[in-house]
Amino acid sequence: MLIQQNVEGSDFFNRSWAEFKVGFNDSRGNYWLGNELLNQLTRRKPYKLRVDLETLNGSWYYAQYGAFVVYSEAVGYKLVVSVYSGNAGDAFSYHNNMMFTTYDRDNDPWNNSNPIYKNNCAVFNGGGFWHRGCSHARVNGVHSRGENFKWYSHSGGHIIYLQSSRMWLVC
Repeated sequence: MLIQQNVEGSDFFNRSWAEFKVGFNDSRGNYWLGNELLNQLTRRKPYKLRVDLETLNGSWYYAQYGAFVVYSEAVGYKLVVSVYSGNAGDAFSYHNNMMFTTYDRDNDPWNNSNPIYKNNCAVFNGGGFWHRGCSHARVNGVHSRGENFKWYSHSGGHIIYLQSSRMWLVC
């Protein structure tokens, strides 16, 4: 089941908490399933997460996680993700145990001296996500803004600059 698709790294994912809660899409294929539905699905049965990443030159990489759970809104849609496999490098585990952050609800621990960003990774990167300080899996990021639209595996130093990204729930 498709839960996220970013087809060009635009500012389409610069959305409010309320919008990420219910989900959204557009005619170009950009898509977010919705945090509330992610919570309902992943708390009822175990799911894996697969992330497909297209590079700027058209090559494809993937990352798969054997465990993926999104908790309720009461705990900020906290993420639990673990058990990596794939060829993209493990960027998403960096976000494990983080609450979701949007430009209007800052749940990340990031501090920055520039007041324009309001110590909020979603403001800095231009998209809501389970930000930490700020993101390694920047699938909701914007080309040429903040930390860019890319996938960064700290352990391997592997950086993939993205053309598109897709996240899937897998049984």
